[in-house]
Amino acid sequence: MIFPSNRVRILVATKPVDFRKGHDDLSALVSSVLRKDPFTGTVFVFRSKRVDRLKLLYWDGTGLVMTYKRLEDTSFTWPAIRDGVMSLNHAQFEALFAGLDWRKVKALESRPPAAAE
Repeated sequence: MIFPSNRVRILVATKPVDFRKGHDDLSALVSSVLRKDPFTGTVFVFRSKRVDRLKLLYWDGTGLVMTYKRLEDTSFTWPAIRDGVMSLNHAQFEALFAGLDWRKVKALESRPPAAAE
C-alpha cells in the first residue's frame, strides 16, 4: 500500500461496520461514532463482520479515497471487538494489509544521533 509518507496516522475501528457503507457514510461514522475528523489525512481502517475484508478511508487533500480489500485464502488478524479505535504504526499496518499478523511486528525506534561524525 502506498501512502504519502510513513508519518500518516492510522486508526483501526475495532467494531465491525456494515460494508455497504460508502465514502459519505464512513466519514459520518468517523465523525459521529469515533469522534475524529475524517478530513485530517488520517487513514481509517474498517473491518467487516467477515474477517477476510477491510476498507480504508483516507482524505488526500483533494477528496476522500476509499480502498476495499478481500483476502482470498486467509483472514485478517483483527484486535478484539469493542467500541472505539486503536492506533497502528506504519509497519503494523503494512503487515495487516498484507494479511500477516500485525501483532508480531515491532517498528524500530529511531533516535537522532548524539553527535555528527
